[in-house]
Formats: sequence, structure tokens, C-alpha cells
Amino acid sequence: MELAILKDIVIIFALSTFVNLVFTRVKIPTVVGYLLTGIIAGPHLLSLVSSGHQIELIAEIGVVLLLFTIGMEFSLKHLLKIRRIVFFGGLLQVFFTAGAFMLASHFYGINWKGAIFFGFLLALSSSALVLKLLQERSELTSNYGRTVLGILIFQDLLLVPLILFSSLLAGNTVNVPLELMILTIKVIFILGMVYAGNKWLLPKLLHLIAMTKNQELFIMSIFLICFAIALLTSKLGMSLALGAFLAGLMISDSEYSHNVFGNFLPIKDVFASFFFVSIGMLLEISFVIENYQLVILSVLLVIVIKTIIAGGTGFILGHTFQGTVVIGLALSQVGEFSFILAKIGFNHSILSDFYYHLFLAVAVITMALTPFLFYISLPLSRILLKLPLPKFLINGLFPLKEIEIPDFKNHLVIIGKDASALKLSMMSKYNNLSHISIVFDPSLAREKINNGDLVVYGDAINEPILRKARVDKADIVVISVGSIVPCMAIIEKVRHLNKNTYILVRAPLIANIEQLYNTGADQVLAEKLEIAIDLLNRILIKKLVPQRDVNRILTHIRNINLGVFSEKDSVNKPSILDEFSNINIQAVKVESQSQAEGKSLIDIDLRKKTGVTLLAIRRASDIIEHPVPETVFQRDDIAYLLGNPEQINFASELLVSKTQ
Repeated sequence: MELAILKDIVIIFALSTFVNLVFTRVKIPTVVGYLLTGIIAGPHLLSLVSSGHQIELIAEIGVVLLLFTIGMEFSLKHLLKIRRIVFFGGLLQVFFTAGAFMLASHFYGINWKGAIFFGFLLALSSSALVLKLLQERSELTSNYGRTVLGILIFQDLLLVPLILFSSLLAGNTVNVPLELMILTIKVIFILGMVYAGNKWLLPKLLHLIAMTKNQELFIMSIFLICFAIALLTSKLGMSLALGAFLAGLMISDSEYSHNVFGNFLPIKDVFASFFFVSIGMLLEISFVIENYQLVILSVLLVIVIKTIIAGGTGFILGHTFQGTVVIGLALSQVGEFSFILAKIGFNHSILSDFYYHLFLAVAVITMALTPFLFYISLPLSRILLKLPLPKFLINGLFPLKEIEIPDFKNHLVIIGKDASALKLSMMSKYNNLSHISIVFDPSLAREKINNGDLVVYGDAINEPILRKARVDKADIVVISVGSIVPCMAIIEKVRHLNKNTYILVRAPLIANIEQLYNTGADQVLAEKLEIAIDLLNRILIKKLVPQRDVNRILTHIRNINLGVFSEKDSVNKPSILDEFSNINIQAVKVESQSQAEGKSLIDIDLRKKTGVTLLAIRRASDIIEHPVPETVFQRDDIAYLLGNPEQINFASELLVSKTQ
């Protein structure tokens, strides 16, 4: 490695560390920090970096690794499900956006060739940036995340035809029918390769390599697959990034994909940072200062037009108003592949020097604004929903069918669309627990409704949605949403509607626990802490540590991590029963025609025959505490028994087994 490139890497790392340290303190996204690093270190400001071309090569590796991990988060089945979005949605977004910017270009005094070129140049959005933000927010597989991904895939597929089109505009002789036929053959070949690799080749190959139990060999083979397929698609005229995405897609259904994903994340983040630094280096500050009014106007024009058209595409695809706003703002920036096209257009004199630099300024600034637009998308949509909008605009073109929610009471309400909430709903249904789910994802809501679940679609921050789920009559409300701010808002609304309900909240971070308790939660489960405690609990039991000592250790860990709030944590609290490891309390249902049905405690002589103590009986919604000897058992009574396992088994025979 040359000393110059090493010096540049040290400068970039040092500057990125300082900038992002400051930005993290004020909660500004790191992507903006990397762009600012590129602007500062680039040739148009301090000129700290001399090996610009080598940095671009490292940046290209970053994009390859980023798209590879995104492909692994998806699967071929998921991609096939969104094929309508890819081709229909992508076509709508690209060509309507290109048409709008063609018209707008005439106001800038650009000739017709430049106007057409500018139209397609600005129609593309940034796959690397948008998919990174979606990945960080765990929203790649959300309803709007799938739409955004589908449109971005179409834009990537369009890169080769747009390069051919650029040559045509430049006046170069191109055999268009032949080129399109060759392109079609290439696409069919790539799709066939992806299908075969996903279904047959890679699962067997990865299994063979994994059986060697050599982690170094395994990771090396994954790098080989990633870069080999990216290189192959590049040789076929496609982008490296698209090839990397397809490579990830081929591995996604493998049983080893999670291991690969975990190993790649830190490497991907380091290399991806170089991509955003290299983009920042393109911005010429002097041009922006000299033409700041035109630059600001152009940035606003690009964001507004792209937001309206991309959002409109989402609406046509069936999204609600909220999803429409999020999709529009997510695709409102100019993409990295546009830089490639712009360079071609500049070299072929389709773009003049002035408009080339104007494009670079607009592209970099819109990319820098994207994380902030992502952040405000949901709050902005909520504000706009307060306007008197038409119902079809709010609910979308394909609204969910209305289902009648029974007048429940003392039921469970599950709020969230993550894996925890969905699995809890499934387990509740399996165990016949009356529950209603609130899901803020129309596709998930529709799927659950079709499965016969009681689902309310909407944002649980809105009180009417909570009322529709009968939160005011629920005895338990589980809140499992990722972000702390909406979680706190939901707790406040739930507590306002129901002072007595038990609110159980999943907290992604221990740091959030105090805020959630202070807002009104009854119990907060720190997800990662509880997983670690559960693992330790199993280890200690396997090591034959006495249960009393196990509980003391776990309580101490909770006290250290939760502080004063550990007292509120009722999970696995020490009990007097822990001193007697062989004694349990168990609920046993009295079955129809059993030996106990219609008989009293005296008649069956429960304690003398079995040795158990009857603590209580639950009959429908009533609890009979300290049953007297004359208490008669009825069918479907729940008897709470205290005893060792052998005693409880004998008692169960009397309460469950039918009379001979």
C-alpha cells in the first residue's frame, strides 16, 4: 500500500471520528458527519486528501458490502412478492419524475438534449443512503420499506439503458435494438443464476464449507461469493452494487445467513463510511456560495417534485397517506448512480460546466438532508392528517376491510409490528387468550385479518385507534415498538384511557427504562438484559447451583442494571417456594364427568388421599379463596394446588380422569 493512500485513510478516520463525536452528542446522523468530512477534506476546501481515486475505489467496496448485507436481509421469495412494485412502481416513479424535471429544465434555459438528460439524471435516488437508513431503523421489510426497495431496484436496473441513452443523446452511433436484445439476454441469465444459486448451488456449497468448522475459510468464501457475483454483473454491464445485492439474495435463504450477516456488519459500516466521504468531496463550496440562491431553489425544487411523485407512486400502489409521505421523502434525494451519468453527460458536452457543478451541489445537499427528512416524515404526516383530507387519501386506494371488534373487557391488547409482538399474538391465539392487536403496517394487518385475528390497523399514538381496540376495558396492554418517543406517547395515551390496566413495555435499551417507568409503565423489560439473564439462569441451573442462590445472583444483576426500578421487576423474583425446590403451585382444570365433579372436598378426601393443599378455586370470573370442606367442585373449575409433582399428579387423576 502506498504511503499517500495510508495518510489519506488516517486523515479521513481522524476527521470522521471528531465530526461524528460532535454530531452524536447533538444527535445528528453519522451519514451527515461523513458527508461533512468529505467536504472538509476534499479538493474544494482544505485539500487534505490527495488520493481521491483510491478513496473512490474503497467507497465502491463499501457500497458493495452495504448492498450485500441488504440482500441477505431480504429473500428471493420477498423479491418475487414485490415484483409489481419493482416494475410497475419503478416505471411510474422514474418516468413521471423524469418528465417533470424535463419541463422544469426549460426554466433554467437548458436545451432539449440537456433537459431530457437532466430529467433522468434527477429521477434516480440513492440506494446506498436510503437502504442504509432503512436498515438502521429495521424497516427494510416494512410495508413502505418494501416499496422503497422495489423502486430503487428498478432504478438500478435502468442504469445500463440510461448509459446507452446518454450515448444516443451525445450523437454516438448505437444499434439500439441489438443493445436492448443483448441487455434482455443478460437480465435473463442473471435472474436464472440467482434462482439456481439460491435454490441449489449456494446452500450446498456453504454447508460443505461450514462443515470444515474453519471460520476463516467460511468468511473468505463469503467474500469470494459477494465480490465474484458483483464483478460478474459489472462485466455484463450492470452495476457492482446490484450484483452485490443479488449475491446477498442468493445467500439469504441459507441457514448460515445470520452468521454471515453478523460478521459483515462492522466491516460494511467501515467501508460504507468511505462512500459518503467520497460523495462529500464532490461538493464545490465556492460554487455554492457564489450561486447560493439558485442552489437553494434547485434543492427545494428537487425535494418537492421527487417527494410528490414518489409519494404519488406509493399512493397508487395502495399505501395510506402516512405511507405516501414516508415513501415520498425517502426517495426525495439524488442518487449515487446519477454521478456516473452526470460524468458521462459532462464528458460528452450534454451538460455544460456550470450545470454539472449545479447538479453536484444539489445532489450532495439533498443526500445530506435525507436523514433529517426521514426523521420528520412520520411527525409531518401526523400533522398533515389533522387537515380535512378526503377519506380515500387517508386510507389509500385499497383500504383494509373493516372488521367488527367485539365489546371485550379484561382482554389483552398487543401494540407493535415487530417479531416479538407478532409471536406474542400467535401464542395468545394458540392459548385462547382474548386479545386485540394494533398493527401499523397495512400488509401485516391484512395478513392477520385474513388469518382470522382481531386487528386494528393504525398508529397507536392516536386515541381513536386505542379506543377501537377497547384499551379502556383491557386489563393488560403490551407495547413493543422500537423507538422510545412514540413508545412514551403510547403509554401516556393508554394510561389516560385506562388508569388500572397493567402496561408491559419492551425497552430496546436499559437507558430508556427510567423514562418509560416515569411515563406510566407498570413493568419494563430490557430486551437484551433479559435475554442475557435468561441465558445465565439456564447456565447456573445446568451447573446445579441451588435455586435460592440462582435467584440471589439474578436479583443482584437486576439491581446493578435497573437500580431503584429493579423493585418493580416482578419477573423471577425470589419466592418462599424457592427454598423448597420440590414444591410447586399448579392450576388443574376439573373436567366433565371426572371423579371430583359434583363432589365436595370431604367426599373425595383430597388432602388425605393425595397430600396436596387446595389453595383456591377459580369459577368463571370468581375466586373462591380458602375453600371449606363442604365446597363442591363443578365442571371447568380451576383448582390451585400446592404440593410436590407426585402429589399433584395424584390429585390431577381425581380432578381430570373420568369415573369408570
